[in-house]
Amino acid sequence: MNLYHLAKPLLFSLPPETAHGTIHGLLRSVRETPVETLLERRYHVEDPRLETTAFGLDFPNPVGVAAGFDKNAEIPTVLAALGFGHVEVGGVTAKPQSGNPRPRMFRLPEDEALINRMGLNNEGADAVGARLSAGPHPDVPVGVNLALSEVTATEDAPEDYLYTYERVADGADYFVVNVSCPNSEGFRDLQNRDSLEAILGTLVDAGADPLLVKLSPDLPDPAVEDALEVVDDLSLDGIIASNTTTSRPDSLQNPNQAERGGLSGKPIEGAATEMIRFIDDRTDVPIVGVGGVSDADSAYRKIRAGASMVQLYTGMVYEGPSIARDINRGLLDRLERDGFDSIEDAVGADR
Repeated sequence: MNLYHLAKPLLFSLPPETAHGTIHGLLRSVRETPVETLLERRYHVEDPRLETTAFGLDFPNPVGVAAGFDKNAEIPTVLAALGFGHVEVGGVTAKPQSGNPRPRMFRLPEDEALINRMGLNNEGADAVGARLSAGPHPDVPVGVNLALSEVTATEDAPEDYLYTYERVADGADYFVVNVSCPNSEGFRDLQNRDSLEAILGTLVDAGADPLLVKLSPDLPDPAVEDALEVVDDLSLDGIIASNTTTSRPDSLQNPNQAERGGLSGKPIEGAATEMIRFIDDRTDVPIVGVGGVSDADSAYRKIRAGASMVQLYTGMVYEGPSIARDINRGLLDRLERDGFDSIEDAVGADR
């Protein structure tokens, strides 16, 4: 049993958002200290078989941190030291936001899941952009999740996203248009084809590159197909599949399942993987798989379904800071077992 699992009962006795703030604060305290170097020695798994290239960027391994964990870009170097192959910060909005009233995050321990209705609380594009530009920058790609300010009307969304992009552009390696947050007003309207084309087209014209879009798992198949046509028409660089879901699988046991918000964690792993498979059948752009990644098996299923990389957040809550190392070691075992020379060879193997 590692130290995190010894500490987990204490952390889980705290409200989820308080526990997250505590962990985030501890990680922030070791930034640019010898402890960060020690973490890197302990948690890095270096092996050329794990390396992958997607949307013009090189990744040392396929396991990344999903948006939401480091909203304000305070600890990307520490997360990289924990062995992650990329870090996505945000969601970032043009204007600072306090988010929804607390409590707004709920654990479902029996289900290894979370429900959140955070509401995109963040310091805003000016502050995050300045922090990213000032550095330090980790030796892994850093992406920024761009989201819509709550005070912005749908028809003004392209300009709102553009403002955020322009403020963070100098400090990021890739950009993700988030039109799928289930916890903020107006996002449902952003996922129709006309809105998508307007937002993404504005960013393409502004030079956002590489540019990805993050889709909702709650979209019906025809809407996903419309979104994929927009991706192809505008020559976007990738897709993130997917965000949290407002659906509630019958398997859920914890009473917190009744809370409003987006569900993440193990209960959505199968559905998220099927969405990757659906998208992979219809497009050739790289897919970043998110949803229920908690171990090497769940990550490997997404890769074999068509994901070039995976991201996680909830898995770290339940498994602790060693999760990237453990998944990467497990992926190497599975590559060897199945006769693949690299992660890239395993992508889409179940087609």
